[in-house]
Amino acid sequence: MIIRSPKPEVKILVDRDPIKTSFEQWAKPGHFSRTIAKGPDTTTWIWNLHADAHDFDSHTSDLEEISRKVFSAHFGQLSIIFLWLSGMYFHGARFSNYEAWLSDPTHIGPSAQDLVLSWAGHQIHVSLPINKFLDAGVDPKEIPLPHEFILNRDLLAQLYPSFHEGATPFFTLNWSKYADFLTFRGGLDPITGGLWLSDTAHHHLAIAILFLIAGHMYKTNWGIGHSLKDILEAHKGPFTGQGHKGLYEIFTTSWHAQLSLNLAMLGSLTIIVAHHMYSMPPYPYLATDYGTQLSLFTHHMWIGGFLIVGAAAHAAIFLVRDYDPTTRYNDLLDRVLRHRDAIISHLNWASQVIQSYGSSLSAYGLFFLGAHFVWAFSLMFLFSGRGYWQELIESIVWAHNKLKVAPATQPRALSIIQGRAVGVTHYLLGGIATTWAFFLARIIAVG
Repeated sequence: MIIRSPKPEVKILVDRDPIKTSFEQWAKPGHFSRTIAKGPDTTTWIWNLHADAHDFDSHTSDLEEISRKVFSAHFGQLSIIFLWLSGMYFHGARFSNYEAWLSDPTHIGPSAQDLVLSWAGHQIHVSLPINKFLDAGVDPKEIPLPHEFILNRDLLAQLYPSFHEGATPFFTLNWSKYADFLTFRGGLDPITGGLWLSDTAHHHLAIAILFLIAGHMYKTNWGIGHSLKDILEAHKGPFTGQGHKGLYEIFTTSWHAQLSLNLAMLGSLTIIVAHHMYSMPPYPYLATDYGTQLSLFTHHMWIGGFLIVGAAAHAAIFLVRDYDPTTRYNDLLDRVLRHRDAIISHLNWASQVIQSYGSSLSAYGLFFLGAHFVWAFSLMFLFSGRGYWQELIESIVWAHNKLKVAPATQPRALSIIQGRAVGVTHYLLGGIATTWAFFLARIIAVG
């Protein structure tokens, strides 16, 4: 007698009638799943995108085990990556020349333009001709290899005749000859929905020229040019005291000050990139790839937010640990801090309701906090159009059903009119209670 394990029961139905796909279908959200193919008329498809992969209850027992192994493998991979990164950071910090760089941070000034000029050269000699072929519908297998455009100027001149002229128009200042590949059209390419590649090539070339000039304006290893220290100390206005005097020493002696400045600049630029990536799409067809657009925007906004939070944190560490007010008297930073002290002390004196806890005015403090919450809660109903309360109520209903405690009458999302009525009611009540808690606490305290 042979004992065999019972055959596993299949719990998921497989559609044996595959549906032919097309670009039109790909443009529709959730085309790959029947459960989320309704599109953005409801919020369900957004939640399912994230939830389906993690919902082990809907998997077969075999798939559940496989999924758990895949997830554990992912976390194992992440642990190895973080271990590798930590080792890299350790060795980079241990053997770096950061202290030497801090003592002379401008000696690498003329380097940014090299990168930008190289990128402009790549766009002009490689990207532009290949994109011209692709836009014309040429089979990619028929397009010459990138190095052929670089080595064979005649091949490039067939697409852009001004390459026959060589560098003569540049040195004779007849730059308009290059207008066939260095354009200034503005707007977006109507075919690809992206920026004109000839515009971006022109942009990078012009930026590289400006950087070449700017890179030689400041003093580096050879002592020729302006000193950043002299520029900062000469920057004095009629109402700014010593101006920026001492700022150069701060940034060359405090790592936290240097890091906070760099984090603030990089974070701000990252948020600007988040905006530019969707308002001026740099890549062909990026504008119509909604998932990629959303992911790029979210990624850069989060990264920028983290960097700016880090900038504030390291600026605070600098103020606590490295800042010496006795040697920085009456410069701009000292004046900003003294303004801050005056403003905060005045607000603290004017707002008894904020410092009322534990006193006879504490009831007004509680009113102030509670009404503030009601008032802020109202703004979510007023601002979100319809989405916020729909998501909120759907989440509550889902949790009740999951816990088997759903009531007989289930709540549904509010209409726009209902939601705004709720919002206005809470806005008025919260605003009135917040305002009068503030005034009454002040009146009673002053007498």
